[in-house]
Amino acid sequence: MPFNYKLILVFLLSLPQALLANVKLNPLFSDHMVLQRERNVPIWGWADPDEKIKIVGSWGKSASAIAGADGTWKTTLKTPKAGGPFQITITGKNKIVLNDVLSGEVWLCTGQSNMDFALNKFVRDAREPVYQPLVEHIRNEIATANDDQIRHIEVLQNTSLYKKQTDFKGQWISANTKQVGEITATGYFFAKELRKQLNVPIGLVECSWGGTRIQPWISEEAYLQDDNLRDYFNTNRKEVKATLEKVDAENYVDKAYEAKLEAWNKKGKKGRKPKAAVHPKMDRQAPATLYNGMLNAIIPYAIKGAIWYQGESNAVYMPNEYEMFFTSMINSWRADWKQGDFSFYWTQLAACKRGNDEADKGWATVNDQLRRTLKLPNTGMAVLYDIGEAKDIHPHNKMDAGKRLALWALKKDYKSKITAISGPLYKSQKIKGSKIQVKFSEVGSGLLVAKKHLLAPAIAVNEPLQWFEIKDADGNWHKAEAKIITKNKIEVWNLAVANPTHVRYAWSGTPTGANLYNKEGLPAAVFSTEK
Repeated sequence: MPFNYKLILVFLLSLPQALLANVKLNPLFSDHMVLQRERNVPIWGWADPDEKIKIVGSWGKSASAIAGADGTWKTTLKTPKAGGPFQITITGKNKIVLNDVLSGEVWLCTGQSNMDFALNKFVRDAREPVYQPLVEHIRNEIATANDDQIRHIEVLQNTSLYKKQTDFKGQWISANTKQVGEITATGYFFAKELRKQLNVPIGLVECSWGGTRIQPWISEEAYLQDDNLRDYFNTNRKEVKATLEKVDAENYVDKAYEAKLEAWNKKGKKGRKPKAAVHPKMDRQAPATLYNGMLNAIIPYAIKGAIWYQGESNAVYMPNEYEMFFTSMINSWRADWKQGDFSFYWTQLAACKRGNDEADKGWATVNDQLRRTLKLPNTGMAVLYDIGEAKDIHPHNKMDAGKRLALWALKKDYKSKITAISGPLYKSQKIKGSKIQVKFSEVGSGLLVAKKHLLAPAIAVNEPLQWFEIKDADGNWHKAEAKIITKNKIEVWNLAVANPTHVRYAWSGTPTGANLYNKEGLPAAVFSTEK
């Protein structure tokens, strides 16, 4: 009898996991979750092949599904009006009960470190004393937060060169004093503003990673379907394949790393210890790796829209092509989610002193490329150069960043009465002799010369416009004078430039003193009139 028992045990352990699995849900579907309100939302998971799954919401709606041959299943469930807490019961061969479920508004939060950094990252003293009040504000926010209606779940950072991941580890947390410090700061202040205006639960689904370029966030399918991006992707994959064959070879030694390490040891281990090269399969910058390793696992969770804060790492990596990559990314995400052209809002980069002229101009270029992507429907952009910190690439003023992103959502998605949702956006130019007239949209009550300090509203100042440049017929840029001439127009000139061709504004990583606003206190976007 013991012998037979062992045989049975070995047999059972050898069976595929799916054949022994209980019903399992994607981690998005767990206690404390927020569902997009009043919509047929996708719910999915895993079970034994052909297993019948029943889903019942405590608000009176139900759904069912049958697992496929691969053990996957998906269905939709009609969600109630905003509120809760509700309960969802999932029944198959086993039973799962989800408690404290809310119905409200769900937003995807993505990008690199300025989205990735949680509130706890901003409690250290500021590098420049002038910004210390912002640190104190965030410390107080963490100490006093008490809004159980703001919920957050984060996809753990993970790369996957080839395989699309469908699962991850994560849990929903709430904006209370114990947990709020772990919530994306930009996303939190965005959510706080929505809560203030809408008074409904807000769910934040975060999928971000500091230091990443835009390229890894785009899917392989999107690359291969785009004539402009296909060669880039295929070239990268050929390089990766060659590198893999090299580093995975028996007895491979990273000679470059060994040499650097030896030199570091000879210098008495002073300075930073050299790091070995990242294995190609772990390269977070390779195209499609973060789409595969992170984003794919949360598609197609029902969302109202997305907010994006990224571009710093592209300031010195293909900045002139950023619009092309960003456009492809937004279009492909929308196609993959199958929820139409959902709202997609982003930020221009906050001011930060860069190490050289290439990085400085690249920063401005990415900002202009972000502006140009507004050509896509249901998009919006918050301008942030006036709330940056020259000595910190992670500025503390995520309060205004969140508020400015929320303006777009409140007006476009929730029909709130808001006079201006953006600072002035370049619309057109007209050359008139030795001057150029520039016309703007999103001027609100009119253009204004203004200045902003920390969290205080921008105020009008009696100063000339700063940071305008004009281009001559030979292609050289010159510092220019500018003045407001109508509610939505300015005039730009340089007495030494007789035949100007183009204008640009705030063209630097740190355009300190850039002062064109609208009367609602929102700064004009970085722009160049060149196409």
